[in-house]
Amino acid sequence: MSGTPENQGTSTRPYLLRALHDWCTDNGFTPYIAVSVGPGVRVPMEYVKNNEIVLNVGFEATSSLQLGNEFIEFKARFGGASREIVVPVDHVVAIYARENGQGMAFPMPTEGPPAVAPEATPVRGLRLASSEVEPVGEPEPTAPQDPSDPSTPGGGRPALKRVK
Repeated sequence: MSGTPENQGTSTRPYLLRALHDWCTDNGFTPYIAVSVGPGVRVPMEYVKNNEIVLNVGFEATSSLQLGNEFIEFKARFGGASREIVVPVDHVVAIYARENGQGMAFPMPTEGPPAVAPEATPVRGLRLASSEVEPVGEPEPTAPQDPSDPSTPGGGRPALKRVK
């Protein structure tokens, strides 16, 4: 057996994303995805920090949620305005439960032909600079908290930690 792409099958990422989304939902957790903003990603750019955005993909925060094999698509409210979100699955770098941080991280997107959603405007030349992100897409945004700041009260929001 050789390791050629012909016998690799389709990517496991969309299946794992759906499974972890189901796990979060079944356990009463809020599923969040961390997205590397790049070609084919359609998100509100005003909420992007360091070329990354974290999105609440829970059923209460989205409408028309579709977790497809190529794209995650949904509508969500940002600053009171409904926006259409399109994320190529290969740009999802993590999915986790907001309440406890449990989830899974994925490799960064590889360079190659961009996945472009219908009517999407590709954003070119962006690279992930940091893994510090703030979730968006909730009704009321909260002030960013720096977990390394000793004056930040305990508790707070769980932080996504990438382990290499």
